[in-house]
Amino acid sequence: MAASKLTLLLTLLSLFNVLSSVSQAKSPSVLPLAQIKQQQKEDTEPFVGVNIGTDVSSLLSPSALVSFLQLQKITHIRLYDADPDLLKALARTKIRVIISVPNNQLIAIGSSNSTAAAWVGRNVVGFYPETLISAIAVGDEVLTTVPSSAPLLLSAIESLYSALVAANLHTQIKISTPHAASIVLDPFPPSQAFFNQSLSSVVLPLLQFLSRTGSPLMMNLYPYYVFMQNKGVVPLDNSLFKPLTPSKEMVDPNTLLHYTNVLDAMIDAAYFSMKNLNVTDVPVLVTESGWPSKGDSKEPYATIDNADTYNSNLIKHILDHSGTPLHPEVTSSVYIYELFNEDLRSPPVSEANWGLFYGNSTAVYLLHVSGSGTFLANDTTNQTYCVAMDGVDSKTLQAALDWACGPGRANCSEVQPGESCYQPNNVKSHASYAFDSYYQKEGRSAGSCDFKGVATITTSDPSHGSCIFPGSKKVTNTTKQAVNSTHASSAADSLRFVTFCSWRTSATNKGLHVLFFVGFNILFFIPLVTPL
Repeated sequence: MAASKLTLLLTLLSLFNVLSSVSQAKSPSVLPLAQIKQQQKEDTEPFVGVNIGTDVSSLLSPSALVSFLQLQKITHIRLYDADPDLLKALARTKIRVIISVPNNQLIAIGSSNSTAAAWVGRNVVGFYPETLISAIAVGDEVLTTVPSSAPLLLSAIESLYSALVAANLHTQIKISTPHAASIVLDPFPPSQAFFNQSLSSVVLPLLQFLSRTGSPLMMNLYPYYVFMQNKGVVPLDNSLFKPLTPSKEMVDPNTLLHYTNVLDAMIDAAYFSMKNLNVTDVPVLVTESGWPSKGDSKEPYATIDNADTYNSNLIKHILDHSGTPLHPEVTSSVYIYELFNEDLRSPPVSEANWGLFYGNSTAVYLLHVSGSGTFLANDTTNQTYCVAMDGVDSKTLQAALDWACGPGRANCSEVQPGESCYQPNNVKSHASYAFDSYYQKEGRSAGSCDFKGVATITTSDPSHGSCIFPGSKKVTNTTKQAVNSTHASSAADSLRFVTFCSWRTSATNKGLHVLFFVGFNILFFIPLVTPL
């Protein structure tokens, strides 16, 4: 009798194992409960991610790009599509990625449940959980850039969500759609903000969906555009997160909340707009923000210094869990636009100058983020060098070299005949040494590695053989008298750095019209209607 019971027990265990194997085979995307809870916990912590555009002439291969992201300690990225090669390369990296449905696919997905299911099967189920897809962004600024697709936007979102439910992934992967800031009218003061009522037939049911599914309201917010559209009214310091005296803080006259920066005011404007529609449990996720580092004559504030200041302070603000005046307990995560300069973008100049790095991963500029967690942890501003750019003609380089060794007072003794850095004896090598000498002498400050656009910052030590560059760890305390050139060129210009922000073809929709009234040493908001 005991033997028969044992045989029955073994048979049942064997059957259970078989059923478990079949279940796992049919549901490869199901994560253990503990892993799901850990992922959800990590997703609630505020983070800074980056957007990755692909209009780049020398974009890294998927595997090289992933290695670069890991090197830079970047843990969250947003794509504007669902590139299968990149998603495959991201497998088992712990880098979380938002994938996107391009605007030109909305009609097909919004019109057909089977098309939506096929999209999820191909772009989500085919990669998750090896690739950590955290969310799906359905379109980009659809309500303001392609309003003809607006009626199908919610249908597309609902269809994709149903496909996630069928795949049992709806608790791990959120669905939302990024909006331009201009869907919020009268954004200042924030307490008076409201959504454009002409969009209410889409916005209200969308917010109800986000509330029901625990998904965020995705917003593309650019204090740069607010400042540019209201120069002389919106202070630059408020836009750049610079420390302010109490008298310069922006005060909402209705709530008496004090705002030390424009971005917080824009986020709170979104919260107040949702509150006006009786939605109070949807968090704001900033899917794009930044500041351009270079522009044409119409964009004089698109400079390296401003870009560096904005993005560096933005990162610190988020990672310090600062919250907003309305919701100090909630800090919105932010994706900075963008990782790489998209040099294939059409004019204006700023279109191609929003990236932190060039497409080949050379730094355009370096953020000052030390002490702000692990984000961009190994861009190490203490180990950077200034060298001559490739492809610059010798005459231009010679003029910059002459200035560096002359008025710039760089130590150029090591590139004299017989000295350690004389070889190779060409203007590019000599200019690189002189540029780095000047850059290090100036404390690696923003603006000290440009030389009229012929120099660039690198994290790779350019030292070679017995030639040790000034910024190298191997450099000794021994110095030699600087040797001045017989020629002098114009002074070095601002360092060529670029931010992660996007002025794409829909840039005009990203801005907000805002007016502040300065009186009695306190800055108050006066609202202006912003037409779409």
